[in-house]
Amino acid sequence: MMAKPHVVILGAGPAGVGAAFRLTRRAWAQVSVLERNSRVGGNAGSFELAGMRVDYGSHRLHPTCDANVLRDIRALLGDDLLDRPRHGRIRLRGRWIHFPLKPLDLILKLPPGFVMGVATDLMGKVLRRKAGLLDAETFASVLEAGLGKTICHDFYFPFARKIWGLPPEQLSVTQARRRVGASSLGKMFRKVIAAVPGLRPPGAGRFYYPHQGYGQISEAMFRAAEVDGARFEFGATVRSVERAGKTVCRVTYEQKGALRALEADHIWSTLPLSVLVRCLDPKAPDELLEAAGGITYRAMILIYLVLEQERFSEYDAHYFPESDIPISRLSEPKNYSGAGLSDRTVLCAELPCWPEDPEWQMPDDDLGHLVCAALEQAAIPVRAPVKEVITRRLRQAYPIYRQGYEVHFDRMDRYLSDFNNLLTFGRQGLFAHDNTHHALYMAYAATDCLGADGRFDRERWHTFRRIFETHVVED
Repeated sequence: MMAKPHVVILGAGPAGVGAAFRLTRRAWAQVSVLERNSRVGGNAGSFELAGMRVDYGSHRLHPTCDANVLRDIRALLGDDLLDRPRHGRIRLRGRWIHFPLKPLDLILKLPPGFVMGVATDLMGKVLRRKAGLLDAETFASVLEAGLGKTICHDFYFPFARKIWGLPPEQLSVTQARRRVGASSLGKMFRKVIAAVPGLRPPGAGRFYYPHQGYGQISEAMFRAAEVDGARFEFGATVRSVERAGKTVCRVTYEQKGALRALEADHIWSTLPLSVLVRCLDPKAPDELLEAAGGITYRAMILIYLVLEQERFSEYDAHYFPESDIPISRLSEPKNYSGAGLSDRTVLCAELPCWPEDPEWQMPDDDLGHLVCAALEQAAIPVRAPVKEVITRRLRQAYPIYRQGYEVHFDRMDRYLSDFNNLLTFGRQGLFAHDNTHHALYMAYAATDCLGADGRFDRERWHTFRRIFETHVVED
């Protein structure tokens, strides 16, 4: 009997764990997973705080999840996979608008000046189209052409500056196509109409969420993969990926102060593309290392406030596009899971920043005061005692599609794709601002390309790559 190929997976986020789960279920490969942290899930994981399970920010499993992925999640979680209504809100010109958008809410609560501005923009858009003046060269121009100045300047542009830390004019048009589902007034109108009872498509206005936190998805896949024979090494930091010609053959990693090595028939990486390039041994060509420096990520500080009250608000998430409020989103995990203690709740505030910013070095208590001041300014003040403040810092929260980033990405992608047994996938591995269900779809696609004979179908993978490029983030 032919020995099973050894697949070494780098990273145990949703993509890495999903691939390990599917490979072991098919029993076509020996699987090892290297993860530098002590748990699975990455930025889509969960942890315990004040007797409750909380996530790394606000996460949902969307009903548009691939049918095969959703089937397996349902089988793993059973009744723990909850079907929940979307119930968030956006602060716009000092007013709160329900999110997802609802027709009646928009009629009653949109500021009159905003409505007039949108109407004026719509008329101007018709005239510009007739004159042939529309263009779509950047994130800013494609959104302004599709949505008009009012929506862009009141919502998308300040939100973009906050999340990605750059003027919208410096962002690639790809950022609009991959990050903004309603990139035209027509698409936005269809989303609003879809909220009308009777016209609502299946799953609209709802999401799935695990009872024990979003990380329960990755944790369930991890346990199933481990039972089926996958080997997980935690606290394992990849130091080098050795190559010989067009083949990668060995991964060296550091664990508990010692260097260890794993021989591999296939290496599947979910590490950031730039990190993988820097790990190659022998060293990658200088132009590749230069390209790696052209790929950047936006950092984020997650600030958790433990409050001595049963519930802060009825909303699962609050969005703050306004530039004078530093946080971008506030979520209350208890409102996602329906679980928790009666005498306390937890708020999670998201603060996008750069590691060079002073906020990155702020003590937790100071960041807690920053959040409380922001909520006071937004007219949703914290009234209950704050029992505890803790933070989590994510250095690579969002890929940034700067103008011209495609040149750097394509150079690295082409180089790495030339290796016959190296694969990069997942949010970090393909520099994709995607949802978790997209990352899991990538993992399942990878396993579909590995045959029982141990051969990887590159042509089929290229077909999947074209599908990945159509993914659009869902908020």
